[in-house]
Amino acid sequence: MMTHHRLASTPDTIRFGMFDAAFDPVLTIASGDSVTFECVSGGVEVMPPPGSPHAVPPALQAIHASDPPRIGPHILTGPVAIVGAEPGDTLEVRIEAIEPNNDWGYCAVRPLAGTIPEDFPDRYVSHIAVDRARSVCKPDWGPELPLAPFFGTMGVAPPARYGRLSSREPREHGGNMDNKELVAGSTLFLPVWVPGANFSVGDGHGRQGDGEVCVNALEMGLTGTFTFMLHKGASLAWPRAETPTHYILMGFNEDLDLAMKQALRQTIDFIVARSALTRVQAYQFCSLAVDFRVTQTVNGEKGVHALLKKGLLF
Repeated sequence: MMTHHRLASTPDTIRFGMFDAAFDPVLTIASGDSVTFECVSGGVEVMPPPGSPHAVPPALQAIHASDPPRIGPHILTGPVAIVGAEPGDTLEVRIEAIEPNNDWGYCAVRPLAGTIPEDFPDRYVSHIAVDRARSVCKPDWGPELPLAPFFGTMGVAPPARYGRLSSREPREHGGNMDNKELVAGSTLFLPVWVPGANFSVGDGHGRQGDGEVCVNALEMGLTGTFTFMLHKGASLAWPRAETPTHYILMGFNEDLDLAMKQALRQTIDFIVARSALTRVQAYQFCSLAVDFRVTQTVNGEKGVHALLKKGLLF
């Protein structure tokens, strides 16, 4: 019987900017269960100043007050273990629903970060009002924009040999992929590297443009519901995803050209495994029919994702 769980972000259920195979799970579930995560976002350095109309949520205040150890920029809720998950398995993460849980978010520029840090050497933080009822946001300096919420960071525990990692860089465990296609209704597939898989989520984005060029999207608290399905022995080398309309293959590398090559090779492998095309035919098909987009250029390991429309080949 499938069970639904709820996990709030508290000092005891979060890690600040870290993935590590050694972290104990804060919740253990069965394959087929669903979990609603109530996630918060942001360190003290990006909070609204005193007197601002934007209030810091109590859950986020409690986390800041606890002064947790921190490496990277993301407050991650979890990890959640799935009974029976072992290295070599695949974890299917069905993204059932995502909703904003706050009435503001932020977008920040900080020194030595972003795509062109040499052009923007000073810190600049915008606190952006969110109208949840109308599903829009509006910066003080710009136009009203529709929301398209997704979690920038979703991942399992990395291979144990890596030790403790910053949440900044996406890798083969997933993590800070910042892929705006992963909205409600999409599905993420992650390779399992440790017993239990140990899934964590955070880095809520109200909306984002591909590239995420200034280093932030609309960073904000989101509540997301996920269903977890374990596939035994269905090993993946890298994360992949599906939307109702497209298959998504991904590449991550500090060199954007190499991230592109990885995404392309992943797509060729995917096509060859599912069709009668040879590798050279799949290569040509990618040039004819697959869209390759820059996911983000600001996380150290840059990202490229391929969009293969469903129904063209299979």
